[in-house]
Formats: sequence, C-alpha cells, structure tokens
Amino acid sequence: MNALSYLNAPIWLLGVFGSEKSYRKNPIIGSPKLNRWGLHRKRVQVAAALAASRRRRLASSVPDEERRFFDENGYFLVRDFLPDDLYKALTEEVTRGPFEAREMRQGQTVTRMTPLPPNVLGVNPALAKTVRDPRARAMIHYAASQGGQPQMFLQTVIAEPQRGKKDPQTDVHSDTFHATSKAWLFLQDVGEEDGPFCFVPGSHKVTPERLEWEYQCSLTASTDARNHHASGSFRITPEELDALGLPQPVRMAVPANTLIVADTFAFHGRTPSDRPTTRAEVHWHMRRNPFLPWTGLDPLSLPGIRERELKLHLAYSDLREKYFKKGNVWRPVGPVELRSEPHI
Repeated sequence: MNALSYLNAPIWLLGVFGSEKSYRKNPIIGSPKLNRWGLHRKRVQVAAALAASRRRRLASSVPDEERRFFDENGYFLVRDFLPDDLYKALTEEVTRGPFEAREMRQGQTVTRMTPLPPNVLGVNPALAKTVRDPRARAMIHYAASQGGQPQMFLQTVIAEPQRGKKDPQTDVHSDTFHATSKAWLFLQDVGEEDGPFCFVPGSHKVTPERLEWEYQCSLTASTDARNHHASGSFRITPEELDALGLPQPVRMAVPANTLIVADTFAFHGRTPSDRPTTRAEVHWHMRRNPFLPWTGLDPLSLPGIRERELKLHLAYSDLREKYFKKGNVWRPVGPVELRSEPHI
C-alpha cells in the first residue's frame, strides 16, 4: 500500500458505518488488529440489534403464521404464489420475445440478468403486476429488515458441468455480515438434481456460536485464498455447521410458481448440478445500510430512480470500466431469449 492510498482513509472509515464488507478492499474492515479488538464482532451485533428493531415495525405487514415460520427458519416459502391466470400470462410474456440482458460467468455457471425498467414493465403487464406484488414486497422487506425499493430482474441460471471449473456459489456461504434478502419466483419445476437453491434453516440467528465463528473468520479473512471469503461473503464447511449446532443445507426442490424469500445473512448456496440445466425465475434483491434505524427514506424509491436503479447502476459500472479500468463482471449480450444458450 503506497502513501497515496491513505487518501482513501475517509472513504474506508465511512464504509465501516455502512454495508461495506470487503476485507481486501477496505484495510480498516480487514485489519486483523482491529478485528482482534472486536470490530467485526461489534458490526455484526449492532446490525443484528437494529435489524430486530426494524422487523418489529414491519411485522404487521406479514401474516402471523408466515412470520413465525420465518423467525424460526430464516426464509419464506409459498407454493402457488400467483393465481393461475396471472402465472400463465407471466410465463407467456417472459417467453414470447427477446429482452436486453447481461451475463456473468462463474466457473461452470452462467447467470443471465434481464433488468426490468419501466419501459419493459409498461409492455408486460403480468410481469409488472408480479414484481410489484405487495405480498412479495412485504416478505422481501421483512427478510431484509428494511423498507424501500428492491432491485428486480429476470434471472436465468445455466449450469454447464462439462466446463470443469467450479462455481463459487456452490460453496455454502453467507452473503454479508447483516440481514439482507433475496427472492425467487420459479418459472418451472426445480427438482433435486436441477441444481436447486439450498439453505441452512435457522442460520440467520446471531447466536453466541455464530458470533464467535464470525469473529474467528474476521481475523484471517483479508489474507484468505478464497476470493469471495476475503470479500466478506464467508464460506462455511459441513464440519463447521455441525460445530455451530446447525443442520446441513436443505435443497429447495419446488414446483413452478413457488416463491422463496430468504435472509441471505443465513448460510445458503447453489447446489451443484451433474448435468446441464437451465432455470429461470423472477428475482428480487434488497440490501441497504444495516446501521440505519429507520425502515423508510430510501433514495432508490424516489421518482425518476424507482425501478431504474439497476439500469443506472449498470450504466455507472460501464463508465467506470471504460474510463477507470474497473472491471464490470456483467457483460452486455444484447436482446436474448430467456432460456437461450449462454453468450459468454
């Protein structure tokens, strides 16, 4: 690290009080000394306390039975989420024509992301009604412990086991150090052998055992050879799950039209697929500053930004790549069909 790097110190410090998680990019967060003194442990504890407070204020928006299930397990699962006529109209819309998309390759797996700005939703009414569904939004908000505008897009996951290189998302992991949510409305049946989402029930809870595990990880994360682990998305082994008193991951094999909403502070992953598979879904993602005491005041909900935030973020990432040589993993592939072969 050269002397000029320390000009970034104010930005690094601000990151400590936000959602920044990388132990490599932020030397304050990645400092072994500060983490021995309890920096990461305290961030986890404060974020969890604030998440619990915000969830209490969001609780009335979720039916009691579903909320109790989430509080115990860390996810919602609703089969037959959409009425039959709406689900049929949705599947017809997403399969009848190409959409502008981006793709990212991670080893054996290509993930295709199709943003859904207002101009796309305006000509696809069933898709618009689905992504704006108030029941889904309430569960996404509760899982993230935040109100506001989630990112939303069509997602296609294409597994190509013949490519050989491992998909890092098949390592069971936690996305970050605080409550955050992801949601999937599956557009076809997902079987046990189709590389389904897997989840460790109850692992969203900040128990003394989990807190100690987080503490131990924080001491060495900045030099860990696993890139995602060093970036703050901690990986966990089956033996470590046993030591924490947690079950092994459950494969979420579900029929079409099932909605899953999960707190991805909990341990989860993609199950490896032994054969080529293609899975399509409507996807939501929500992550805000975990140290905000309020649930509202979301700038992404402002007129002109709402439902355009993903397109704006991608445009910004493209500019950073063009002018500052900052790589953007999401490559534009033009208008493509939802379930077409990968283009990268």
